[in-house]
Amino acid sequence: MNQRIVSIAAYIGSVTAATLAAALMSGNALAEGPLDDSRAPFVSVRSSAEVKAELAAGRSHISSYATEYALQQPDTGFLPSGYTRAEATAGYISAREQVHAMTSEDGGSAYLGHGGRMMAGAVLASSQR
Repeated sequence: MNQRIVSIAAYIGSVTAATLAAALMSGNALAEGPLDDSRAPFVSVRSSAEVKAELAAGRSHISSYATEYALQQPDTGFLPSGYTRAEATAGYISAREQVHAMTSEDGGSAYLGHGGRMMAGAVLASSQR
Protein backbone atom coordinates (compact mmCIF):
# COMPACT_ATOMS: atom_id res chain seq x y z
CA MET A 1 0.00 0.00 0.00
CA ASN A 2 2.87 2.37 0.85
CA GLN A 3 4.46 1.77 -2.55
CA ARG A 4 1.20 2.62 -4.29
CA ILE A 5 0.99 5.99 -2.50
CA VAL A 6 4.55 6.83 -3.51
CA SER A 7 3.76 5.93 -7.11
CA ILE A 8 0.65 8.11 -7.14
CA ALA A 9 2.56 11.01 -5.59
CA ALA A 10 5.31 10.69 -8.21
CA TYR A 11 2.73 10.66 -10.99
CA ILE A 12 0.95 13.74 -9.61
CA GLY A 13 4.29 15.53 -9.23
CA SER A 14 5.32 14.84 -12.82
CA VAL A 15 1.92 15.97 -14.14
CA THR A 16 2.18 19.16 -12.06
CA ALA A 17 5.71 19.86 -13.32
CA ALA A 18 4.64 19.32 -16.93
CA THR A 19 1.65 21.62 -16.48
CA LEU A 20 3.78 24.37 -14.98
CA ALA A 21 6.38 24.04 -17.72
CA ALA A 22 3.68 24.27 -20.38
CA ALA A 23 2.21 27.36 -18.71
CA LEU A 24 5.61 29.06 -18.62
CA MET A 25 6.39 28.25 -22.24
CA SER A 26 3.04 29.37 -23.62
CA GLY A 27 3.83 33.07 -23.58
CA ASN A 28 3.60 35.35 -26.58
CA ALA A 29 5.56 34.15 -29.59
CA LEU A 30 7.84 36.83 -30.93
CA ALA A 31 8.66 36.24 -34.58
CA GLU A 32 10.70 38.36 -36.92
CA GLY A 33 8.93 40.32 -39.56
CA PRO A 34 9.84 40.37 -43.25
CA LEU A 35 13.15 41.88 -44.18
CA ASP A 36 11.92 45.14 -45.57
CA ASP A 37 14.46 47.89 -45.91
CA SER A 38 12.43 50.69 -47.42
CA ARG A 39 15.20 53.22 -46.81
CA ALA A 40 17.03 52.12 -49.99
CA PRO A 41 14.50 51.49 -52.76
CA PHE A 42 15.60 49.39 -55.75
CA VAL A 43 16.04 51.29 -59.00
CA SER A 44 16.53 49.24 -62.16
CA VAL A 45 18.84 50.35 -64.94
CA ARG A 46 16.96 48.32 -67.60
CA SER A 47 13.33 48.28 -68.55
CA SER A 48 11.03 45.29 -68.22
CA ALA A 49 10.89 44.92 -72.02
CA GLU A 50 14.70 44.64 -72.22
CA VAL A 51 14.76 41.92 -69.59
CA LYS A 52 11.96 39.98 -71.33
CA ALA A 53 13.76 40.25 -74.68
CA GLU A 54 16.98 38.92 -73.14
CA LEU A 55 15.08 36.05 -71.56
CA ALA A 56 13.42 35.14 -74.86
CA ALA A 57 16.77 35.24 -76.70
CA GLY A 58 18.44 32.83 -74.29
CA ARG A 59 15.50 30.48 -73.75
CA SER A 60 17.46 27.38 -74.89
CA HIS A 61 20.07 27.98 -72.19
CA ILE A 62 17.52 28.63 -69.46
CA SER A 63 15.29 25.60 -69.90
CA SER A 64 16.38 22.52 -68.01
CA TYR A 65 14.99 20.26 -70.74
CA ALA A 66 16.69 22.01 -73.64
CA THR A 67 19.60 19.61 -73.77
CA GLU A 68 17.37 16.56 -73.56
CA TYR A 69 15.20 17.90 -76.37
CA ALA A 70 18.24 18.56 -78.56
CA LEU A 71 19.55 15.04 -77.99
CA GLN A 72 16.23 13.54 -79.11
CA GLN A 73 16.18 15.39 -82.43
CA PRO A 74 17.13 13.33 -85.51
CA ASP A 75 19.69 15.84 -86.83
CA THR A 76 22.02 15.65 -83.81
CA GLY A 77 24.61 13.68 -85.79
CA PHE A 78 25.65 10.91 -83.44
CA LEU A 79 28.48 8.81 -84.77
CA PRO A 80 28.16 5.03 -84.58
CA SER A 81 30.63 3.47 -82.15
CA GLY A 82 31.02 0.10 -83.86
CA TYR A 83 30.09 -1.67 -80.63
CA THR A 84 27.56 -4.28 -81.68
CA ARG A 85 24.62 -5.71 -79.81
CA ALA A 86 26.29 -9.14 -79.72
CA GLU A 87 29.42 -7.65 -78.10
CA ALA A 88 27.31 -5.86 -75.52
CA THR A 89 25.39 -9.04 -74.70
CA ALA A 90 28.59 -11.10 -74.36
CA GLY A 91 30.15 -8.46 -72.12
CA TYR A 92 27.06 -8.35 -69.94
CA ILE A 93 26.96 -12.15 -69.55
CA SER A 94 30.66 -12.40 -68.67
CA ALA A 95 30.36 -9.58 -66.14
CA ARG A 96 27.26 -11.23 -64.67
CA GLU A 97 29.09 -14.56 -64.28
CA GLN A 98 32.05 -12.85 -62.64
CA VAL A 99 29.82 -11.00 -60.19
CA HIS A 100 28.01 -14.25 -59.39
CA ALA A 101 31.33 -15.99 -58.75
CA MET A 102 32.64 -13.19 -56.52
CA THR A 103 29.46 -12.92 -54.46
CA SER A 104 28.86 -16.63 -54.07
CA GLU A 105 29.22 -18.50 -50.82
CA ASP A 106 33.00 -18.97 -51.02
CA GLY A 107 33.63 -15.26 -51.61
CA GLY A 108 35.28 -15.75 -55.01
CA SER A 109 38.20 -17.92 -53.92
CA ALA A 110 37.15 -20.81 -56.16
CA TYR A 111 36.79 -18.50 -59.15
CA LEU A 112 40.18 -16.91 -58.58
CA GLY A 113 41.88 -20.21 -57.78
CA HIS A 114 40.72 -22.04 -60.89
CA GLY A 115 40.80 -19.19 -63.35
CA GLY A 116 37.14 -19.41 -64.17
CA ARG A 117 33.75 -20.43 -63.02
CA MET A 118 33.49 -23.90 -61.49
CA MET A 119 30.88 -26.37 -62.57
CA ALA A 120 27.86 -26.53 -60.34
CA GLY A 121 27.80 -29.60 -58.14
CA ALA A 122 28.65 -30.95 -54.74
CA VAL A 123 32.12 -30.14 -53.43
CA LEU A 124 33.02 -31.98 -50.26
CA ALA A 125 35.81 -31.13 -47.86
CA SER A 126 38.24 -33.88 -46.94
CA SER A 127 41.04 -34.32 -44.45
CA GLN A 128 43.14 -36.27 -46.99
CA ARG A 129 45.77 -34.43 -48.98
